Amino acid sequence: MHLRQFHLEGLGHASYLVGDERTGEALVLDPRRDVADYLAEARDRGLRIAYVLDTHGHNDYLSGIGELLAAVPGVRALAPDTGDYGYDHRPLADGETIELGQVQLEVVHTPGHTPEHVSLLVRDLAVSEEPAVLLSGGALLVHDVARPDLLGDEASTRESAETLLRTLRDRILTLPDHVEVYPTHVAGSLCGGTIGARLSTTIGYERRTNPVIGRALAERPIEEVFGLATLPAVPPYWHRMRAQNMAGPAALGGLAEPPALTVELFAKLRDGGAVVLDTRRTEAFAGGHVPGALHVAIEGSFATWAGTVLPDGAETLLVLDRAEDLWEATWGLLRIGYPPPAGWLVGGMQGWRTTGMDVEGAAQLSVRQVAAGLTDGTLTVLDVRQPDEWAAGHIDGAWYMTGADVPGRIGELPEPDGRPLAVICGGGFRSSVIASLLVAKGRGDAATVVGGMGAWRAEGLPETTG
Repeated sequence: MHLRQFHLEGLGHASYLVGDERTGEALVLDPRRDVADYLAEARDRGLRIAYVLDTHGHNDYLSGIGELLAAVPGVRALAPDTGDYGYDHRPLADGETIELGQVQLEVVHTPGHTPEHVSLLVRDLAVSEEPAVLLSGGALLVHDVARPDLLGDEASTRESAETLLRTLRDRILTLPDHVEVYPTHVAGSLCGGTIGARLSTTIGYERRTNPVIGRALAERPIEEVFGLATLPAVPPYWHRMRAQNMAGPAALGGLAEPPALTVELFAKLRDGGAVVLDTRRTEAFAGGHVPGALHVAIEGSFATWAGTVLPDGAETLLVLDRAEDLWEATWGLLRIGYPPPAGWLVGGMQGWRTTGMDVEGAAQLSVRQVAAGLTDGTLTVLDVRQPDEWAAGHIDGAWYMTGADVPGRIGELPEPDGRPLAVICGGGFRSSVIASLLVAKGRGDAATVVGGMGAWRAEGLPETTG
């Protein structure tokens, strides 16, 4: 049996190619939209991709099923028979098996994260009839399970949570301890609240250490079992992803290289309504950027935060640290449903400056300045971290709004009163994103707190909890 995991750190996503090297048949599970890595792995291993399957209709990225159907002659799409899919597929029933030579994949219906969710229980029959691996999607994660609150109101969330509880009890925890678990959602994904850093685990290890399972076995209240009150906020673009995945994302086809743009053409497109997205490091952005630019550094969770601040379908213009970052940024946008950038600024900010164009700086405040400003009432603090981070410790008197909520709730923030609005997160990445959005929306009083709550704590400054 050949099993290969493909880890995409920025989205907290893992996908898989599993196959039998003797017969050459393989399946790709939960593919991302850029499928070249799967094709290369299959080619290197002498495998033929025969099937492609999503464990569920994803909320956090666009599936690569359409890309593989277009790229691989004869590949067949599979899908759970409990889902309402809009693309041609072979439906899979609970308990059905997919035979790849001596590799057997048993379909296990594991609803809760979504109603149609399935996992694949893998057996290498050349070795044993014992199950070896669970490709768990979101049914079981490392140190966590996938959230049950994405598809509706409070009542439907509770129903999904109860379903997920039954899935854990009746479908997951009945498996032998030795079974290895490879999830789709890994550290960095907002599909869980406390996902561990490892990329795989075992049933036995999770049975003994997973806090969600521990609370479930202790029969704690269901809201407490799944930590519903402190789950991460949902980025705005997620509301579009599931419907597109269930319908079947269209294949991208041949992608043209986003063009290098002169300062004059870049400025013309910006003035025509394109959104400038600056992907440089926080310090570089603060030192000077194109006026009105949004800032999402290419490091870290680029796609998640680009999807948070960019309008749906936005035409983007990129400012890059390095020309070689172009396709990383482009794929980051394509993976979450945005069109390719209209182009990128040749020569970067140096080129922009040398033509005499206006440059805007980003206000930054040290934690000592923030502490002094709170004491004398000369600034307001806006904390944009996740609910569990806020509950664990925050600055007394700070306003709180998760970064994912800010784009739709700017009008609820305190009115500008001449005092800086000091935006703080854990380390400075998210606060720079949100401050750039606020400035672009007319809140010129927004400033980033350098080092965030990490620096605040390092200075021994006071905080409160709850």
